[in-house]
Amino acid sequence: MNPVQKKLVLCCHEQWLGGQFCGIEPWDDGLRLDSARFTSGLCCLPVIDSAENGFCWGRILIDADLPQDSALRVYAHASDDQFWNDGWPEIDGTEDAARAMRKWFGLPVAESGDFLLRARGRYLWLLLELAAAGTDSPTIRKVTVRMAGDHMIDYLPAIYQEDDFTRRFLSIFNSMFLDMEDSICALPGRMDYESADPEMLRYLASWVCVEDGTESPALADRIAGALPDYETQYTLGGIRRSVRRLTGREPWIIEHFSVSSNRADCRNPELYRRLYGGDPYRFFVLLREGTFPNRQAMEEFRRRMEELIPAGTSMELVLLKQSIQLDWHTYLGINSAVGGYVPVAIDETMTIHYDTTIGGASHE
Repeated sequence: MNPVQKKLVLCCHEQWLGGQFCGIEPWDDGLRLDSARFTSGLCCLPVIDSAENGFCWGRILIDADLPQDSALRVYAHASDDQFWNDGWPEIDGTEDAARAMRKWFGLPVAESGDFLLRARGRYLWLLLELAAAGTDSPTIRKVTVRMAGDHMIDYLPAIYQEDDFTRRFLSIFNSMFLDMEDSICALPGRMDYESADPEMLRYLASWVCVEDGTESPALADRIAGALPDYETQYTLGGIRRSVRRLTGREPWIIEHFSVSSNRADCRNPELYRRLYGGDPYRFFVLLREGTFPNRQAMEEFRRRMEELIPAGTSMELVLLKQSIQLDWHTYLGINSAVGGYVPVAIDETMTIHYDTTIGGASHE
């Protein structure tokens, strides 16, 4: 069969605007019936021109999200007369106009989103009806109309091509074959992280060991950078990137050798030993206070970081308080200054808080 199957796809906001609406309205790149306001609605799509008199219309697919207690009906008419619809009632939102429109088209040709249309004519008019009895709103995402391409019956002798039953019977297998063909042709696009849908994107992320739980655009960026990220995962930059991804904050990372008490330029070896210890395989991740909403989130961060640090090393998490505390983890920036102190009297009912500064000669 000819691999080139021409079809018309209505799937964007601009393509719907030429139609007439009653209850149904353009929404995003599709059509939606707002169940909060309407229980049913109609949409007459813009006329479709095949450019061929007596054209035999075939398969029509409607991609729709139909929640429970909702339904889709499709009305259709084909004609070589471009002005077949002259004088039909305009869909103005009234029930009388909707009833007249249904009468104009006749009985529905389908009550599903995948059907064969047995109609001939150059022009095709489609009337879509949505009904909803629940709280969820049904949505039509796209309408696909087969416009050209050969059919299985075209490979049979002419005597069989005239039999309508043979055409309808072979159309079942023809549709199955075309669906398979479309799936094969669309496979490279489905495997492309730049165009894959969210579900496939999460599946592709699992192939390159990228963690789930990320929004789709960010997940696509992480898949694109999976190889360089893996190569530098256990470096200082990789650990900083992991902390930034998990917390959304920029960390300070202190390694043992950068504050070693044995360095010649270390001004206070005892202080550094008390702050950072003497273990050369331990590093410190400093984050601002308030990074984690609760202790459970902090413990989850610790657990996940254990999988993202080099083997044989350990991480110490330090939360920096929004205050100045002498002889502890305190980092002053440019133009910083230590202000005055607050005298405090200590007795059996008083404790010293971390933000208290004691000074002066008259207080013990």
